[in-house]
Amino acid sequence: MYRIQTGLEARKRAMVRDGQTISITTPAGVAKECSDIAHSSQEAFIVLTLNAKNKLIDKHIVSIGLVDASLVHPRELFRKAIMDSANAIIILHNHPSGEVTPSAEDIRITKQIVEAGKIVDIKLMDSIIVGVDDTNGEVRHCSLRESGLVSFL
Repeated sequence: MYRIQTGLEARKRAMVRDGQTISITTPAGVAKECSDIAHSSQEAFIVLTLNAKNKLIDKHIVSIGLVDASLVHPRELFRKAIMDSANAIIILHNHPSGEVTPSAEDIRITKQIVEAGKIVDIKLMDSIIVGVDDTNGEVRHCSLRESGLVSFL
């Protein structure tokens, strides 16, 4: 799908766990590393910024919203990406209901971000939704790239 790893050049600003940089290579890996927001009672919107080799630069919380909505605009996402000199981004948000099926608004804003990225030449690699399964408490996710609901070209 896509490959994201942290490298030495990004080590100062990359996410760190136990003194090691984190390597993320799949949508499931992104969901796992950002699973802290899955349990939130409010929607939260995160952008991961990536360099030209798809290595992680930084993780930014862009917006914290309501129980069923999070206000986000491409300018906030791309401001973080431009400040990080990013080549690409991955966006992620949670659904406090636990349901990870993309809403019409999720699809609309993802398409808008893809188009805005073309203008500033920063690719959107994926849009991921996380939630907690009520039956077993496990974090689950939906990748809009994997689902085919949005074209990322």
